[in-house]
Amino acid sequence: MEQRTLGTRGPAVSALGLGCMGMSDLYGPADRSESIATIHAALDAGITLLDTGDFYGMGDNEMLIREALRGRDRDRAVISVKFGALRGPDGAWLGYDARPAAVKTFVAYSLKRLGVDHIDIYRPSRLDPAVPIEDTVGAIADLVTAGLVRHIGLSEVGPDTIRRAHAVHPVADLQIEYSLISRGIEAAILPTCRDLGIGITAYGVLSRGLISGHWTKDRAADGAQRDFRAMGPRFRGANLEHNLALVERLRAVAERIGATVAQVAIAWVLGQGTDIVPLVGARRRDRLAEALGALDLTLSAADRAALAEALPPGAAAGERYPAALLAHLDSEKG
Repeated sequence: MEQRTLGTRGPAVSALGLGCMGMSDLYGPADRSESIATIHAALDAGITLLDTGDFYGMGDNEMLIREALRGRDRDRAVISVKFGALRGPDGAWLGYDARPAAVKTFVAYSLKRLGVDHIDIYRPSRLDPAVPIEDTVGAIADLVTAGLVRHIGLSEVGPDTIRRAHAVHPVADLQIEYSLISRGIEAAILPTCRDLGIGITAYGVLSRGLISGHWTKDRAADGAQRDFRAMGPRFRGANLEHNLALVERLRAVAERIGATVAQVAIAWVLGQGTDIVPLVGARRRDRLAEALGALDLTLSAADRAALAEALPPGAAAGERYPAALLAHLDSEKG
């Protein structure tokens, strides 16, 4: 497994990371035993980066990872945890809390649920508008000094916030959406991170399954099953029709290359720089195996030109989040 370093001072991790969110929440029902088997298969394949959030399944995802790591060498896994999102008993989103006291409370619960004595990368899930980022990062820096956290990360924040955070304590990586159809970071965020020596962990590389090659028009996301995609503008109505037509363009390119749609989409992100680590949200071993195949795929200049023609920047229809959630993204402001 190829290794990449998250930023100039961050940890070395596998070139692909495993996003574990969908194993517990937000993408509808998942098979717990298959999820654990998928984590095991990822670890066996050399994937070291496991990404979670303390609000995924209200702690269930962290406990799932704990179960999957039982009997294995914990230090061979790099555990990345997001915190700060507040949820009600019904799963509703209630805002964000990144006050220093909350940071230290959240980490205590995460350490307990994960069954570990430290978290490798700890990051606020979103910018708390009521708390200066300097205060939040300062609190995490205290946890680094105490040995409870190894590295500090950020998530979905813009250039100004990145610079202010990094001035308090070195930031290892920024977690943010990046894919063939979500390229907003290229204008200012990615250059800022590269200027400061901050890595990128890219989530949504398959746009939550939309550009995986497996999503179809008759596979409606089910809001009743708590599938977040049911609210996603890109998965609805005419937007979905338009975006699936883009996927067919991508499929034509993939077929010429001799790879699957998902493999080409992941390989494109992998090829955007060695400071970028894509997270794949595989919940099953077969989907993981497909994603791993992207590591053997090298896109030629001609392949990249064909992809640029098939999916130019801004080609997707619909925003990447519903308006209410988009408003919380510091990365989309300015």
